[in-house]
Amino acid sequence: MKLFLKNNWLFLFLYVLILAYSSFYLLNFEKAALHLKINTLVGVPFFDSFFKYITYLGDGIFAALIAFVFLFFNIKKGGFILLSYIASGLTSAYLKNHVFDINRPHFVFTYFIKNTQIKYIDGIDMISLNSFPSGHATTSFAVFISLALLSKSQLNKICCLALAVLGAFSRVYLSQHWLIDVTIGSLIGLGFSLLMYIFIMRENCFPKINKPLFKFK
Repeated sequence: MKLFLKNNWLFLFLYVLILAYSSFYLLNFEKAALHLKINTLVGVPFFDSFFKYITYLGDGIFAALIAFVFLFFNIKKGGFILLSYIASGLTSAYLKNHVFDINRPHFVFTYFIKNTQIKYIDGIDMISLNSFPSGHATTSFAVFISLALLSKSQLNKICCLALAVLGAFSRVYLSQHWLIDVTIGSLIGLGFSLLMYIFIMRENCFPKINKPLFKFK
C-alpha cells in the first residue's frame, strides 16, 4: 500500500482537488442555474469542435478498443482495463435505468424552463432521459484512471487524469448531462479502477496471464 500511494499520490491528490472544486459549485448553486453558468462557455468555435469530438473518450467502443490493444500485449493489463470498464459501466447503467429517474438538461430546459434558452452545438443529437449518473464520465474515468495506474511516469498519470476530466466535462459542455452526473460518474469510474487494480494487478496475482496474448518469434 505504501508503494502504491508513493507512485500514485500526486494524480489522486489532483483528482481530490478537482472533486472539491466541483463539489463547491454543486453545493452553492441550484442545478439548472449552474448548468446555465457553464453553458455560457459554449459558442467559441474551437472549444465547440474540441468537446464535440473529445466526448468520444467516454464511448464504450473507445474503451473496448483500448482494452483489447492492451490484451494483445499483456493479458493481465488488458483484462484489468476491460473489467474496470465493464464493472463501472454496468453499475452506472443500472443506476440510471433502474434506480434514478433524472431528466437531462435538454428535456428540462425544453419542457420545464421554457423561458430560458441554452446553447447547443450543431451535429449533436440531444438525449432527454436517464441522466444520472453519466455513463460517458464513468467510462472515461474507468479507462484513463486504469491507464494512469499502469503508467510509471507521473507526467503520464497527470495526462491521463486530464483526459478523463475533459471527457467527463464534455458531457456538461454539450448539455448532455448535469455537473452532478459527471461528478458521480467520475467517482464510480475511479472507484472501480482502484478496486480492480488492487484485485488484479498485485505483483503475485494471476501470474499465468501476465504475458502477451500472442508470442511472436
